[in-house]
Amino acid sequence: MEAFFVSALAVTVGEIGDKTQLLALLLAARYKKPAPIILGILVATLANHALAGLIGSWVASHIPADWLRWGLGLSFIAIAAWTLKPDDMDDEGIQDGRYGVFLLTCVTFFLAEMGDKTQLATVALAAKYEALLSVIAGTTLGMLIADVPAVFLGKVASPNFPFKLVRWIAATVFAVLGCLVLAGAGDRFL
Repeated sequence: MEAFFVSALAVTVGEIGDKTQLLALLLAARYKKPAPIILGILVATLANHALAGLIGSWVASHIPADWLRWGLGLSFIAIAAWTLKPDDMDDEGIQDGRYGVFLLTCVTFFLAEMGDKTQLATVALAAKYEALLSVIAGTTLGMLIADVPAVFLGKVASPNFPFKLVRWIAATVFAVLGCLVLAGAGDRFL
């Protein structure tokens, strides 16, 4: 359960203000079809985070535990810095095409998550914990916790949402987690 909860919290916090959350707002504002957008987010996230989790598990079985602790701690600090950089997205080039909103959401979310901080966090968490399914379930839940409200808020609330403040809070949480891991507290808390 620890792997699940830590994974869900890390991705929920890291996703606030991220490009995929902005993508959810954009898709919801444009198509006004929450069900296929949410289902597309779920399918894309499961596929993307399963891939990331498998990579993390492979890393865990091939890299010494002390190196993993340093890697996880430094990656959380790097994610903290990355969180401070706002993601900008415009709707140029996003077309629903002939395949519909669900497939559009699946493809765009999967591609947007490639190399993203939440995908890298999933790799790091899967390397830390031996509970691969718990990590994937937790990171997927975290993505949904952050992105599903964005789908329902759509364009109405997006201009008024305090993304900058939330990014600073998220960066602080990741920085604290990184420092705890580097200080050796990660074995107890993470």
